[in-house]
Amino acid sequence: MEVQEIKQRFGIIGNSPLLNRAITIANQVSPTDISVLITGESGSGKEVFSHIIHQMSPRKHGPFIAVNCGAIPEGTIDSELFGHEKGAYTGAVGERKGYFETVNGGTIFLDEIAEMPLGTQARLLRVLESGQYIKVGSSKVEKTNVRVIAATNVDVYDAVKNGKFREDLYYRLNTVPLKIPPLRERKEDVFLLFRKFTADFTDKYRTPPIQLDEEAQQVLTNYSWPGNVRQLKNMAEQLAVLERDRIITAQTLLTYIPHETGGRNLPMRLDNQPKEDFSERDILYKVLFDMKRDMVELKKLVADIIEHGGVSQHYANNPQTLNQLYRDIELHGNNDPQFTLQQPVNTVTNNSGNNNTIDGFNITHDAEEVEESLSLIEKESDLIRKALKKHKGKRKLAANELGISERTLYRKIKELNL
Repeated sequence: MEVQEIKQRFGIIGNSPLLNRAITIANQVSPTDISVLITGESGSGKEVFSHIIHQMSPRKHGPFIAVNCGAIPEGTIDSELFGHEKGAYTGAVGERKGYFETVNGGTIFLDEIAEMPLGTQARLLRVLESGQYIKVGSSKVEKTNVRVIAATNVDVYDAVKNGKFREDLYYRLNTVPLKIPPLRERKEDVFLLFRKFTADFTDKYRTPPIQLDEEAQQVLTNYSWPGNVRQLKNMAEQLAVLERDRIITAQTLLTYIPHETGGRNLPMRLDNQPKEDFSERDILYKVLFDMKRDMVELKKLVADIIEHGGVSQHYANNPQTLNQLYRDIELHGNNDPQFTLQQPVNTVTNNSGNNNTIDGFNITHDAEEVEESLSLIEKESDLIRKALKKHKGKRKLAANELGISERTLYRKIKELNL
């Protein structure tokens, strides 16, 4: 069967080469009885591919069951999979058939296989190798003819290296690896899926159709979709239910997309950012780092004077260095002192007034020195003023410069009466 026919039969939407490749592998492995390990992120559609393999196989008329290994408690998973005898444990009031006995002749899909306990993994390995198993509380060997398809959203090989998954079981399951691409690697399919989900919902509930403008389509496509197809479907249904305006803009769409962390970047509304609770600490750190930088420069200058008996040529040619040292220090009257270093024709030593001469360089200080303020509130106020001045009153840019949210900046301006 061709890839397009499989898509139509199982309702798969998308034209991504990675998706087509996964469908091709599933089609090729279906006629065999070998085990398949499906890997992919949560919500990418791993269970759909297990149905494809089963329905395209000679076992299609046999039973099919999907088991979430992570949802079964460790104490009962052996009983669920392999069954138990009466009295095998407290509460076992009767004999029970396990999934491997019930699905004999069919296919069992073990989802979240990496969550399976090590003891159960050993039992499963025996089933895969010989088709034999023993019920809990029994000594009789049972036979089964079941095809196993496993799936996981974690790196199983890492679990093997960490001792959380049996290496022999990993290689037994991984006879044919099948990787389902995440939605962020299928950007060309995102809008197609969105239209399908909204169309299905509006047809079911007889509501007006949803449409995205061009900018909203770009936002939809460029988002990374960490929840994959499941997240996209949920968001499409939310829009269809909640939005009265059926033409969705980018601004409206952003309100339904959660803010991301961990390096996935997308412009989001600033009032959703969690940095507000730490704004005072961030500003304090910035003040301390600036003070440390100034102290380092002062130490270099003093060491240079001591070593050379005066200001070296480096500082003489860079008077802006001294200006920078005082630029961030708040003085009474908000007047920044300015230094100029000049090499006069005649070396004159003048120790009076505000002019000093050291080894031929005239240091002019046009502001009276005052004691530096150590008030955090004044420092905070000064930093906010300078950020606003630097960005010409644009508060969003100033907030980014200060490392705080725009909402926090508004609150600080109001509190400090700036």
